[in-house]
Amino acid sequence: MATSPLPRWAPTPSPSRPLWGGPSPSPAAAAAATGTGGGGGGGGGRMLSPFRAVRAALCGRGAALTATDRQAQPPPPPAAAQPAAEEGAAVGRGGVRSGYFDGIDVDDQPAAYGGGGRPAEADVRRDGGVFITWEDVWVTAVDGRGRAATILHGVSGSARPGEVLAIMGPSGCGKTTLLDTLAGRLDTDLRSRGEILINGRKQKLAFGTSAYVTQENVLMATLTVREAIYYSAQIQLPDTMPVGEKLACADDTIQEMGLTGALDTRIGGRETKGISGGQRKRLSICLEILTRPRLLFLDEPTSGLDSAASFHVTNRIAELAAREGMTIVAVVHQPCSEVFELFHGLCLLASGQTIYFGPAANAAEFFTSNGYPCPPMRNPSDHFLRTINRDFELENGETSIHKPSAADEAIENLVNAYKSSNTSENAKKEMHDINEMGGVMIRRNQASFLTKVLVLTRRSFVNMYRDVGYYWLRLGIYISICLCLGTIYYNFGYGYDSIRSRSSMLMFTGGLLTLMAIGGFPSFVEEMKIFRRERLNGHYGVSAFVISNWLSSTPYLVFIAVLPGAIAYYLSGLTRGVDHFVYFTLVLCSSTMLVEGLMMIVAAIVPDFLMGIITGAGIQGIMMLNCGFFQIPSKLPKIIWKYPMFYISFHKYALQGFYKNEFLGLVLQNNPGSLGGTTITGEQVISELFETEMGHSKWVDFAVLCGMIVVYRLLFLVIIKVVDVIKPISKGVKFRCPVHCTCVA
Repeated sequence: MATSPLPRWAPTPSPSRPLWGGPSPSPAAAAAATGTGGGGGGGGGRMLSPFRAVRAALCGRGAALTATDRQAQPPPPPAAAQPAAEEGAAVGRGGVRSGYFDGIDVDDQPAAYGGGGRPAEADVRRDGGVFITWEDVWVTAVDGRGRAATILHGVSGSARPGEVLAIMGPSGCGKTTLLDTLAGRLDTDLRSRGEILINGRKQKLAFGTSAYVTQENVLMATLTVREAIYYSAQIQLPDTMPVGEKLACADDTIQEMGLTGALDTRIGGRETKGISGGQRKRLSICLEILTRPRLLFLDEPTSGLDSAASFHVTNRIAELAAREGMTIVAVVHQPCSEVFELFHGLCLLASGQTIYFGPAANAAEFFTSNGYPCPPMRNPSDHFLRTINRDFELENGETSIHKPSAADEAIENLVNAYKSSNTSENAKKEMHDINEMGGVMIRRNQASFLTKVLVLTRRSFVNMYRDVGYYWLRLGIYISICLCLGTIYYNFGYGYDSIRSRSSMLMFTGGLLTLMAIGGFPSFVEEMKIFRRERLNGHYGVSAFVISNWLSSTPYLVFIAVLPGAIAYYLSGLTRGVDHFVYFTLVLCSSTMLVEGLMMIVAAIVPDFLMGIITGAGIQGIMMLNCGFFQIPSKLPKIIWKYPMFYISFHKYALQGFYKNEFLGLVLQNNPGSLGGTTITGEQVISELFETEMGHSKWVDFAVLCGMIVVYRLLFLVIIKVVDVIKPISKGVKFRCPVHCTCVA
C-alpha cells in the first residue's frame, strides 16, 4: 500500500514543528523551545519549601496558573544570523517561572518535545519506526458449555509509520477483537492463531514501543488535567531526564492534544462534572503518548462525541502520526465524512471477514466497481456500513435458507471480489516487502522503581485527600459510632457487671470499626481500574502499586483510628495511662490496615464493587464469629471453626491484645453469689472466663497483627501474579486447537 498523502487539514510544515520526514529544527531553536538555552530558564526546576509543596498537593493548586496564563507561545523560528549567546539571552528573558507543581517550579513556555523532524521513510527502521503485519489471523471463542464460535476468519493486513489505519465494520464484526489480537490483549475465553510480525519478525512490544487507549476513559477523577499528565510523565519518562524537563515534555503533549484550556480543571467522575467527553478522550490519549510510542492502538477514540469533537480528536491523532512517525491503528464505529477523509488506510470487516483493505480514498471506487456505488451527497462510511449490516435483516426474518438477505449477498460478493482484486494483491505484496525489510525496535528507558513508588505515593495521597468517600466519610462514621459506644458504656466502674461491658466495648471497637472499612471499597475499585490500565501499558508493576498504596493510606488509617479511638477510650473509662492508650490505638490501627489489605485481595478477585462489598463483609463476619467472643474457644467446633478459622482470624489477636491491655493489673469486684472472695483479678477474668491465651504477652499479639498486614499485602501481590500465569493456562485448557498460536505481539 503506497503512502497516502496527508489530509487537507494537516498543518503546514514549519521550522518549529515539521511534519513526518520534514527537516529538523536547528539546535539553537530546539534549545529555545525547551528553555535550556543559555541565559537561564533551565528545565531542572527549582524546589520549593516542603510547606508549599504539601499545600500545593493537598489543595489542588499544583500550578498557580490560570488557563489563560498557560497558553503556549510558539517557539521562535531558527535564525542563522542570530548569535547563540544572544538567542540564549532571549530565551532567558522569555522563560518566566510562573507556576509550580508538587513543589517544583514550572516554566510557562512548554518544550517542543518530540517536535523535531524525523528521518525519511528509508531510515524509519533505524529510528525505531514500527511496521506491523498480520496474516491469516483466526480468533475463536468458546463458552462454558464448550460451544465454539469463530470471530475472525483469516484476516490479513498491515500498518505503516506516519499513517492512521481505521478498522471499521458493523457492531459485532470483530473490530475490537482484531485490535486486541494485534496488541496481545485477548480475553481468556478467546484463542487466536495466525502470524503477527513486528518489523518482519516475531518480537514482543517493549515499554514505550506501543500504547493502548481503551474505549472507556479510566481516569482519576480527583486530579486536574495538569496533575494527571504531570504525574504520568514522572512515572513513564526515564530518570536521566530532570524533573523540569519531564514536565516540559508533558506541556508539549498537552499542547498537541489541545488541552491547554482545561489544565486546572478537575477530571471529574461520579460526584463532579469535570471536563467534557472529548477532553477526557484526548486526555486518555495524552497519557499514553508521553513516551512517543511507535505503535498506538485506539479503541473507539470518537465514541460518545459529536461530529465536531470527533473531527478535532481524529485530526490531532492524524497530525501526531504524520509529525512523529507513529503507526496508529484505530477502531472507528461511525465516522463522519470529514473524519473519514483523515484516514490513510481502511480495514473494513463484516462477520469477521475482510471486505476491503487498502487506501481509504479508494474504498468508494472498490464498492462502485462491484455494483454498490455510493449515492451522491452521502457519507461513504455510512454507505459502507449500511451495505454490509445484516443485523436488522436477521431480526426482521428476511433471511432464509433459500433466499439470503441483501446484506448477506453484498458481504459474499464483496469478500469474493476483494480476494480476487488488485487491491488484495497489492496488500499482500506490501506485507511481503515489509517482512523482508526487517528491523529492530528501540526500547525506551523508564523511571526507576523508587521514583515510581514516590510519585505513585504522592498521587494516591492527593486522591485520598480529595475523595470524600475514601476516608473522610469513614472518619465521620467512626466518630459517630465511637460517640455512641462511649456514651452507652460511659464510666464502666469496677463492679462485676463491668467485666462484660468492657469485653463488649472492646469487641465492638475492634470489630465494628474494622467492618466499616468496606465503605471505602468503591473508591478503591476505581483506583484498581486505573492500576490495571497503567499496568497493562507498562507504566509500573504490582510491587510499586502495593507499596505506594500502603504508604499513602497509612497516615489516613492512623488518623481515623486515633481520633475516634480516643473518644471511645476516655468516655467509657478504660484503664488510664499513656502506655495503655498507645497500645489500644496501635492495635486498632493495625486492624484497619489488615482490613485494607483484605479488601485489596477481594478487589483483585471480585472487581465489581457491589459484589466485593458483600464478599468482604461476609469474610469479616465469619472471622468475627470465630474470634472467641461470641463463643469461647473451648466450645468452638474443632473442625474448621477452631482449626484453622480461630487462628487465622485477625479479630482473635486484636481481641486478646485488648483483653491483656485492659484487664492485666486490674482488680474488680467479684459476684456476690460466687464462692470466691469479694474481689477478682483481671488475669483471672481473661484466663478463666474468656479463655485468653496467657503464654505470651500482648506485644506478641500485636506483632502477629503486623505480620498479617505484611502477609495480606504479599498475598495481594501473589494473587495478581498468579492470575497472570493462570489465565494462559486456563486459555490452553479450554481450547484443544491443534494449530500452534504464533501471535506474540
